[in-house]
Amino acid sequence: MRAFRVAYDGTPYHGFQRQPSQPDVSTVEGTLFRALRELGVLEDEKPEGYAAAGRTDAGVSALAQTVALDCPEWLTPAALNGDLPADVRAWASTEVGEEFHATYDARSREYVYHLHAPDLDDERARACLGALVDTHDLHNLTSDSGDTTRTIYEARLERDGSYAIVTLCADGFLRQLVRRIVSLVEAVGRGERDLAFIDRVLSEERLSGPEGIASAPPEPLVLSDVDYDVEFEVDERAAESARAVFEAKRVERETGARVAARIGQRMG
Repeated sequence: MRAFRVAYDGTPYHGFQRQPSQPDVSTVEGTLFRALRELGVLEDEKPEGYAAAGRTDAGVSALAQTVALDCPEWLTPAALNGDLPADVRAWASTEVGEEFHATYDARSREYVYHLHAPDLDDERARACLGALVDTHDLHNLTSDSGDTTRTIYEARLERDGSYAIVTLCADGFLRQLVRRIVSLVEAVGRGERDLAFIDRVLSEERLSGPEGIASAPPEPLVLSDVDYDVEFEVDERAAESARAVFEAKRVERETGARVAARIGQRMG
């Protein structure tokens, strides 16, 4: 068994998890499986022993998505990248035991959200995040049902110019959890909700209608780390390829932002 770290730009994809009932829908997992078929590693519906760390939503990107599968020794990150599109890059790997499970063996996961919020009251926003740290039933912050209790180990906000960088580390993440937390933090930080509202969010009462918390947009969200009791070895050739891809994306999007800004500034 080998576990791979995989980075991807999630904006062109309809999430990580493949959708067998909709084979024409492009997903990161489906893209990985096609590459494995091209390499002759995969013959069945999915690889033997396969599991992934998490299921990012449509538009969400990743630095450290982790997948594990039975594969030949020659399948290095660089070899895998040979049949992957540029926006999906394996960059590190490690040998793991047959009992390893990429989902259940994760000790924690970390997400980072880049919130454009120049007028946010950072101290109020930090107080909101601080109230979420600990074990809570988070049913008002997810579209999931069933067991919605999770432990948030860390929740912090750092200022980077006009952006508030929100980092959340937890034992697991429910559907839309990070994006709804960001919406809550933004509402509190802008004074649209008071700090007492957080107690209602964490209570057994189900919030609905105007009281409900919508999800923030997915594109600023990144799965930044998944922690295991194993050490990953960086494949320098693969990592260099990934750096080049994402640097090119950075320049492309920065250029697009400059063009949009100039158009907006010159109107009227």
